[in-house]
Amino acid sequence: MELELAISAFVTLFVIIDPIGLTPLFVAMTAGKTSAQRRSIAIRAVLTGAGILAVFGVAGEFMLTKIGIGMPAFRISGGILLFLTAIEMLFEKRTPRREKTAEDDDGNDPAVFPLAMPLISGPGAMTSMILLTGQYSGDVGSQVLVHVVMLSVLLIVFLMFMTSGVLERVLGHTGINLVTRLMGMFLAALSVQFVLDGVRAYGLFGL
Repeated sequence: MELELAISAFVTLFVIIDPIGLTPLFVAMTAGKTSAQRRSIAIRAVLTGAGILAVFGVAGEFMLTKIGIGMPAFRISGGILLFLTAIEMLFEKRTPRREKTAEDDDGNDPAVFPLAMPLISGPGAMTSMILLTGQYSGDVGSQVLVHVVMLSVLLIVFLMFMTSGVLERVLGHTGINLVTRLMGMFLAALSVQFVLDGVRAYGLFGL
């Protein structure tokens, strides 16, 4: 069970956060900065993103309960949101949108905005944390495992930020697009599973 949860959480968060897709944007937003400055920006961006996602993982379901939204409804709506993200990835609409977000930065320190939020801890990642932890409400061990997996994905983000120049040269524009599309296919399947889980929780259609 733990291995299945870890794999599901890792694939979901890796696809949503998309370290590979973020790498070219990090390069663009830190152009002209020294290696030390890039490392400082990467550390602060990843730590801030981790803090935001941890809050949603720990208190997200509580906040939903307080405003009268059940987890089955959130699973269905969250699955639909993730499916739309997958469509963007498959048809190459996600990168232009992220690039526009990056261009909206005022040219100062990009660590918190737009790197930490909304590029690392965007709506899709927040939704994923609530959905993943919500599946194991009351199971502290499983919820801790989800957070550990989230931190491991953000560690990958940090490492890719640190090797961003090399990775960009190795994969090239075509390679990055190919990986993004493959990730989109995985995300589409996972999002449908979230919707089915929500429908099953309501007992609709005999599921």
